[in-house]
Amino acid sequence: MKLAIATLFLIMISRISGWVVKSPLVKSSIMVVRSYSRSEISMKLQTGIVGLPNVGKSTLFNALVGSEAAQAANFPFCTIEPNVGLVNVPDKRLDRLIEINKSEKGISATMEFVDIAGIVKGASEGAGLGNKFLTNIRMTDAIVHVVRCFVDDDVIHVDGNVDPVRDMEVIGLELIFADIAQIEKRLEKARKDKKGSPVELAALEKANEALMGGKPARLAGLNDEEKESIKSLMLLTLKPVIYAANVPDSDLANGNSMSKLVFDQAAKEGCRAVLVSAQVESELTGLNEDEKKEFLDALGVSDENCGLRALVRTSYDMLGLQTYFTSGPQETRAWTIQKGFTAPQAAGVIHTDFEKGFIRAETISYNDMDRLGSEKSVKEAGLLRSEGRDYVMKEGDIVLFRFNV
Repeated sequence: MKLAIATLFLIMISRISGWVVKSPLVKSSIMVVRSYSRSEISMKLQTGIVGLPNVGKSTLFNALVGSEAAQAANFPFCTIEPNVGLVNVPDKRLDRLIEINKSEKGISATMEFVDIAGIVKGASEGAGLGNKFLTNIRMTDAIVHVVRCFVDDDVIHVDGNVDPVRDMEVIGLELIFADIAQIEKRLEKARKDKKGSPVELAALEKANEALMGGKPARLAGLNDEEKESIKSLMLLTLKPVIYAANVPDSDLANGNSMSKLVFDQAAKEGCRAVLVSAQVESELTGLNEDEKKEFLDALGVSDENCGLRALVRTSYDMLGLQTYFTSGPQETRAWTIQKGFTAPQAAGVIHTDFEKGFIRAETISYNDMDRLGSEKSVKEAGLLRSEGRDYVMKEGDIVLFRFNV
């Protein structure tokens, strides 16, 4: 820890004249875009950030979006309205393709974070700031649950002491209670409707049984058709959850006894967990790449295995997502699709006309392009492929779609 602080201090001294002071925004509900030297937006993954008050949610949010717009203070409910931040997904492959094709611009895939007020026991019944704030994350694709894994007498804990498993259970139960309220009326109506969908009724019965037993809906054993039938309910406990164990900087490399409890509990629930340090992420904001590497090296971690990159990688994996690219002199762009998408389906992400009039996909693997250094060299090596309608897209494919409207 002392080494990390010393490193950061030296970095600060070396560039005092270069610091930029950001004025915090007055508005409590905001949209922030963090740039990674890209332009425009292709498509985004939306993730809700939840947790008890004072666990580091807003500090982490601020760092991820490169802003101090979300309030981060040592008192409960300092975030009143949801803060929304849009970040470009860092991907070194995009940089390489821009370099190879000398593209005029690059467009990243994006990820949206929604930071809501801290949830407390009884929130589903109106305690704290009430379940109004749970509604703000029903539209998200996944939930990042920040869990406090540090002891600091100067930072108030809403329950008086730090207990990661208890804290996880408090939030988990509030999400379950909120879903029970969401499902009750729908289930009652489905039971009475003789002409209703038997698939929906079965899904509602299974989900309700799990919820009433204190389990999240994602453990109800629903098949894909059943999940689709109740999709409109936007059940919180049906969403994938990533537990972010927020540790001190000194524990970011290997975690601590509290973060181990988080990882163990996540495994029991069939969820994933990552190590983060909101304070480290905050300190990294404003440093250039060389300074970031120097600072992280002092902590024994790499940029690839912490913070935004770890959250993005875990989110993509849990949601079954992958990336393909379109690239040329004018533009290189990253596109996010579901694993298992065929070439026409991937083309449809760009425009529905591409899918309807699909002819073929001229495809190069990223590894071949990176290794050979140009499209011309790839063609000369016989590695440019012409794929048809049944081709299943692979991670990192570089594609030119041929279509006819």
